[in-house]
Amino acid sequence: MTLPPKVRLVGRRLLQAAPALAGIIIITFVLTRALPGDPAVYFAGPAADEASIAEIRKQLGLDRSLPVQFVSYLRDLATGNLGTSISTGQPVLTEIVTRLPASLELTLTALLLAIAVAVPLGVLAATRPDSWVDHLCRFVVTAGVSLPTFFTGLALVYLFYYLLGWAPPPMGRLDILFLPPDRVTGFYTIDSLLAGDISAFGSALAHLALPAVTLALFTLAPIARMTRAAMLQVLGSDFIRTARAAGLSRRTVLFGYALRNAMLPVITTLGMVFSFALGANVLVEKVFAWPGIGSYAIEALVVSDYAAVQGFVLAMALLFVALNLLIDVIYTLVDPRLQLEE
Repeated sequence: MTLPPKVRLVGRRLLQAAPALAGIIIITFVLTRALPGDPAVYFAGPAADEASIAEIRKQLGLDRSLPVQFVSYLRDLATGNLGTSISTGQPVLTEIVTRLPASLELTLTALLLAIAVAVPLGVLAATRPDSWVDHLCRFVVTAGVSLPTFFTGLALVYLFYYLLGWAPPPMGRLDILFLPPDRVTGFYTIDSLLAGDISAFGSALAHLALPAVTLALFTLAPIARMTRAAMLQVLGSDFIRTARAAGLSRRTVLFGYALRNAMLPVITTLGMVFSFALGANVLVEKVFAWPGIGSYAIEALVVSDYAAVQGFVLAMALLFVALNLLIDVIYTLVDPRLQLEE
């Protein structure tokens, strides 16, 4: 039985990702054990004696050799057990499932905002070189890559919350007067709409606005730069000159031919930008007290919470594999010249 080309593509990408995931598991396990600090000391408390700390270390399995600990860790992974976080007392898998939608809602919203601004800005800058639009694009790109996300977030909080009073306090995803909507997707904006709670939707959207804009300002810079560069290259190609000579309208040439071909490197950039945004989420979540997976990972690192750190890294690795797979599939939809055949 011959499998469809897209199914073979998915299977091939998953097989290629397997060695990378194995390497990530090994490296993460080793590096977490090399972190300064002892989780048994943190768990025991400042007043604990050596005997109590040794007993807790034994209960946590930290008194065994590293190979034995690693084999035990692999055995737990095979059963879907990521361990228990010593900082929260909850299973790591539960914490990740609970917190990951908050980070994804923030990241995806910021990415959509960045695309909505960066792609038209890059196209306009490429079609009008050395104009005010081109200079504006360069300014936005320079500012986006130069300003740290925590500085941008604090500046926006100071302006829109402290001075103008337009934004809600940077404390989580909802006002304290609202209960979280029934969980369907984990995205408060979507779940509140599904529940028909317009007031909760407005509160969730208001709390999401500033952190999403902060992250969007960081992510739109590489998207705008790549869009401009790709459009300039495509607009100078022979097939564009041929299309113009054939009498096709400017709109058809620009959007029907140039933009479609220029989108391929932009899509690649989107994959990298999404990865960068998940990393930048850590600082944004701390500034806005956003209960996402990034702030959870930072808290786990501070107390050397091995299980939580390993679970976070593994979740991010799986997310990146899924993202790269999605980009490969989108490539085949955007550019029909790419063949899925072996």
